[in-house]
Amino acid sequence: MEHVDFLKEMLEAPSPTGSEEPVAALVRARLAEVADEIETNTMGSVHARLEGAGEGPSLMIAAHMDEIGLMVTYISDEGFLSIAAVGGVDAAILPGMRVDVHTREGALRGVVGRKPIHLITPDERKTVTSIDKLVIDLGLPAERVKEAVRIGDVITFGVGFEEFGEGFAVSRAFDDKCGVWVAARVMEELAAAGRAKGAYIAAATVQEEIGTRGAMTSAYGVNSDVAIAFDVTHATDYPGIEKTKYGDIKCGGGPVIARGPNINPVVFERLVAAAEAEGIAYQLEAEPSVTGTDARAIQVTRGGIPCGLVSVPLRYMHTPTEVVALSDLEDTVRLLVRFALDLDENACFVPGIALPVREECDEPEVEAEAEPAYVAVEE
Repeated sequence: MEHVDFLKEMLEAPSPTGSEEPVAALVRARLAEVADEIETNTMGSVHARLEGAGEGPSLMIAAHMDEIGLMVTYISDEGFLSIAAVGGVDAAILPGMRVDVHTREGALRGVVGRKPIHLITPDERKTVTSIDKLVIDLGLPAERVKEAVRIGDVITFGVGFEEFGEGFAVSRAFDDKCGVWVAARVMEELAAAGRAKGAYIAAATVQEEIGTRGAMTSAYGVNSDVAIAFDVTHATDYPGIEKTKYGDIKCGGGPVIARGPNINPVVFERLVAAAEAEGIAYQLEAEPSVTGTDARAIQVTRGGIPCGLVSVPLRYMHTPTEVVALSDLEDTVRLLVRFALDLDENACFVPGIALPVREECDEPEVEAEAEPAYVAVEE
């Protein structure tokens, strides 16, 4: 895959929720020669803007920079660190893991300690040790630990990016730094193609993992005419996942386009039309309520922003070994570039009035004997 070095660099940059600055710096540097304007708001989200070549709606693609992690809550007299979760961390995966504690002096390697199986009672073996009962061992004297580490220092899983198998990659934090990669790549491809008609804004948002907080402020501040939230979604192509409950989503099956009340129906149809026009395989996902993505905040910002949701399938979400098919990332860039290029000044996103690729969207005059605003299809 092209541009894999940029993806790897972002994935391995530490960015637990609230500490996204290293990834923000990479985004600014990457797009400095492409974007017409780059701003970073007081939340820490980055907005890179590419002006349009004509008349058309402004489009924002939002993806979050933050990753799940841990935080130091206490330092014992012996120099061991007590921790709390930042975002949705599964305590079951932590014992025995290598981690990096990010201090003022730089990263310190540590290990998550727990009593070995020989010293655990039979009853204890049946339960997951809660995070507040785990400790991190830095292998340093207590005095040195207390000099280097402060309460509130953040911690990341001590693993990075690796390609494996046939076309797959594994890393921590594909959720959702792969989306930041997509948003940046779309800007680069649009610039190379002569730009879309309307402005394009790549929004790298913060604090999604604790409630889409960055998306709230970015959507309000950017105030685009239309938006796409990009995130990862659960692949269901490995053992133990109920397809009847979670859908049939395959790694390597193409980008996933969501449907449901959190999604503007016209945006959805335009995404499908773009995929089909480009010959891109795509998958559909049912989202019957609000989604756990930036889309939940974008949709209800200001007077409402028409919003779509595109994802890539991800195996083993919120673990140190998240897995994606790299082809899905490439195909998503192609899909979103085509979606952006197809937007023009006549695009309308009002449900029930606009058709998916309709040239005119003025609200029709209602007369006494007006025809219905839809065409009935006979079985």
